[in-house]
Amino acid sequence: MSSTPAESPTPAAPRAAILLVDDEESLLDIFVSALSPDYECMTATSSREAEFILRKNSFKVVIADHLMPGGNGMSFLVRAREEYPHMQRVLVTGYMKPEMLLRSVNEAALFRYLLKPVSLTELVNVTAEAVKLHDLSVKG
Repeated sequence: MSSTPAESPTPAAPRAAILLVDDEESLLDIFVSALSPDYECMTATSSREAEFILRKNSFKVVIADHLMPGGNGMSFLVRAREEYPHMQRVLVTGYMKPEMLLRSVNEAALFRYLLKPVSLTELVNVTAEAVKLHDLSVKG
């Protein structure tokens, strides 16, 4: 009787690429730890750095903090929507005022927003849903 090989005969599909943007590096490290088992994660500590990375790489999802020095996450996500419409956008914020919620829907077309402190389970679940929506929007 022959034993089955431990490795799959077909190569694994490439992991979805996620861009995480936050000026707090410790938070980025926590997010990467939670997401890296399932996704290829890149990080940026400012919206300017994130825009540079976006020009050189393709991502299915971007998760950005709202309040950062040198530019806020919402404005960054609005610009990202214009250039990369299929990339799903998630905003992380400490509070969501009604006018910000309206702008997030109308201008940034956010997939979702996460309130701080972010539950890592929620982060992983929202990211998985956003990747699925990205894939559907590209196929559709």
